[in-house]
Amino acid sequence: MMMATPIFGLSLTPPSVPLLSVTPTLTLFQDAEVAASSDEEEPQSDDATYSRELRERAETASLHRTLGIVTWASMTVTVAMGVIQYHNLYGFFADRDSNPCVTGDAIFGQEQCSGVPYLHLASALITTGLYSATFTLSLMMPDPDDSSEGESEFASTLRTHKLLRWVHFGGMIAQSLLGFFIANSELFGMDRANDYGTLQALATLHGGIGLVTYGALTWAGALMTF
Repeated sequence: MMMATPIFGLSLTPPSVPLLSVTPTLTLFQDAEVAASSDEEEPQSDDATYSRELRERAETASLHRTLGIVTWASMTVTVAMGVIQYHNLYGFFADRDSNPCVTGDAIFGQEQCSGVPYLHLASALITTGLYSATFTLSLMMPDPDDSSEGESEFASTLRTHKLLRWVHFGGMIAQSLLGFFIANSELFGMDRANDYGTLQALATLHGGIGLVTYGALTWAGALMTF
């Protein structure tokens, strides 16, 4: 039959089998590889961001702590100069005729009784500059772990530290405004001869806010240092 088939015009043809396309299969594999690759790259990117923020936080925290200590030392001098200035001009609740400037007992000499209190002013300006830099760093510091969240002792301490930050910040603003007004009272039509009681009250308020501000800054720094 195999030899006769070509003669009679017959031929043996194997049945055709449709070829399966491999393209969809390859496409599926390619899509799976792309998806797997995307899944791998995203965590790696998140890990890199997290690590970078941790490094930035450590570096910023170190600088913030150093500046904080320097700011505290500078504020200590400023408070001391302010107490001396208050003592000279107003004593401790002394009247207009019995304060140290009148009796001749002013600390650092009678020159401190008139004009610009340069020692206190210079110290205040230095402290304000240092404080501004320290406060700005506290706002810029990244916190990828949300360290103030939770019930841990550290989280509670950090929350208190952040709360005190706004207390001494408000104190610094109030101090600057009151200090400017008192130092330039003559521009506002006031002087110690005719408005002694009013200026003494403002100076007392200025000193009280200064002590509260200094106390808040000391407390905030101690929480994170010891």
